[in-house]
Amino acid sequence: MPDTPPSVPDFTQWPSFPFEGDIRVKQLADPVAEEPLRKGEGNRDCTACQAPDEAYIWVGERWRVRAMDRPTGLPMVLILESRSHLDLGDLPNLLAAELGVMTVRLERAIRSLDGVARVHVNRWGDGSAHLHMWFLARPYGQLQLRGTFLPLWDSILPPISEARWRENLALVAAWLAEFGGRPLAEPPRIQWQAPSSFSGPAAEPVSEPAEPASVIEAAEEAPAPEDDEEVTEAEEDQKPAPGTGSA
Repeated sequence: MPDTPPSVPDFTQWPSFPFEGDIRVKQLADPVAEEPLRKGEGNRDCTACQAPDEAYIWVGERWRVRAMDRPTGLPMVLILESRSHLDLGDLPNLLAAELGVMTVRLERAIRSLDGVARVHVNRWGDGSAHLHMWFLARPYGQLQLRGTFLPLWDSILPPISEARWRENLALVAAWLAEFGGRPLAEPPRIQWQAPSSFSGPAAEPVSEPAEPASVIEAAEEAPAPEDDEEVTEAEEDQKPAPGTGSA
């Protein structure tokens, strides 16, 4: 007799749920006998430990802040990392206390940006053993984006402009630097070019937009392949923000 699929939960009717139409719940897979190693565990390399300071928008003595490699659907998505290779439960008292201070400081910096109503702070940690906290800015007035589905909306919404994104990165980095550390993100430069003729504007080359990165697509939260091969496409979404340094 086939298993009866579980009923669709009530939250699929919430205004914040990003999908509509016929939805089915997946069958839950059987539990594994041993969980796979995360990045930074066993013989798996740690992406955060190998990344230079230039891959971040702000760096301090014990903490660093990095961005996605390009704009996403939300006004700002940032990741706070410890310099030391420690997970949340491994932090000594000093770093545990500083984590609270840094969380509040970064939340205030992001919330100071134009068009930001709230900042969601998340920690998953299934992809990497190196502590990293996610900070997601909810756009002001977008009430449908309230609540737990904000990371999903980041993948769905069209990306913000690169100029606005770079300006936001520079503002957050400068805010953090008021309390110490070093800002590495720079505001966008004015792209001015003299016209080649006065007969009319020159046609700009048309380029295909890149597939936007997102929280959901980020390699740090993607499970490791069963054959222990490195993630390729997803790892591309964890490159440093362009213009903020190169890994």
